[in-house]
Amino acid sequence: MKQPEPRHTIRFTLTTVLLAGLAWAQTNPTPTSAVAAMTELFGDQVIARGKSFEIKRSQLDAALLSFKATMAARGQVIPPAANLQVERELLQQLIRIQMLVGRATPEDRAQGRANGEKRFAQVKERAGSEENLLRQLKSVGITPDQLRERLIEEAIAEAVIIREVKVQVTDEDVRKFYEENPAQFEQPEMVRVSHILLRTVDAATREPLAEEVRQAKRKQIEELLARARAGEDFAALARQYSEDPGSKDRGGEYTFPRGQMVPEFETAAFSLKPGEISDVVTSPFGYHILKLHERLPARRIPLAEVQDRVREYLTTQAIQKALPDYVRKIRAEETVEVLVEDLKPVELADLPVETNAPAPPRARR
Repeated sequence: MKQPEPRHTIRFTLTTVLLAGLAWAQTNPTPTSAVAAMTELFGDQVIARGKSFEIKRSQLDAALLSFKATMAARGQVIPPAANLQVERELLQQLIRIQMLVGRATPEDRAQGRANGEKRFAQVKERAGSEENLLRQLKSVGITPDQLRERLIEEAIAEAVIIREVKVQVTDEDVRKFYEENPAQFEQPEMVRVSHILLRTVDAATREPLAEEVRQAKRKQIEELLARARAGEDFAALARQYSEDPGSKDRGGEYTFPRGQMVPEFETAAFSLKPGEISDVVTSPFGYHILKLHERLPARRIPLAEVQDRVREYLTTQAIQKALPDYVRKIRAEETVEVLVEDLKPVELADLPVETNAPAPPRARR
């Protein structure tokens, strides 16, 4: 089981707003209800428009409430004095996406739909179950269909950028980056293990389960250990019994280096011999049993294995560099107007442009 992720500063991107806030506490009011109430009271004013699009107040309100949910999920609160600037930034994101979608070719739309569906499938996989996904999406005020369509829309916008902001990354560029950044391609020793988890804490709240429930789980994990050591298929047992949604569909399998998992899990995994099954391991998540499949020695990953990721990274960096001029150009063509005085930034054309740029390629860990 992985350790909690460190908190990072939230960037003003709609993808971040949509996806990072899915852990928002279930007990909070649903943002969709708040947006609907405001729209009913004040109407749905058009706040920005171009030749090919309009953006309404309800769209910005929904983005703002989702953003606040994201911040709250990370223990951060937007001070009232910052609300207006956040609204301005989010509005510019909405404008940029609508401008780009309006320029999409049929090929852009087909590619964007495929990529958006792929991202939606990844969100569903991370949620662990349909029930978890529905609960998490409700907490930030959107339905699964709304999330799917927003991801598709943003993926279409990205397809337009890639097509229109033409950059060329050569094989020599890829080779040079690889040779000048050797540390990024050093892969440490790793282990490939499967595990079965029976939780002793609530998956949503992390509160301990009742003592009698924990005792029953302990008895059950010991029975599963006996069955695994007697020769039953470990992956089949994991798929049937494990309560780790992140791995059970893969037969409980993880591949990782030191430093990624909670200490109890890591220590057990690295102490096993290939084919060996651990005793019961207790971690903050619950009771585990582990089976080691193989140890993967430290190595430098060959260029052939990472060249596609390096090319993607360098292409994205080149696009990022060209984007400000590109956005100025299409904004002028669209004759964009922000119709609410308070929402107008000081210099529209000088606002930063952000895409879902990948991090610099590194050895997979």
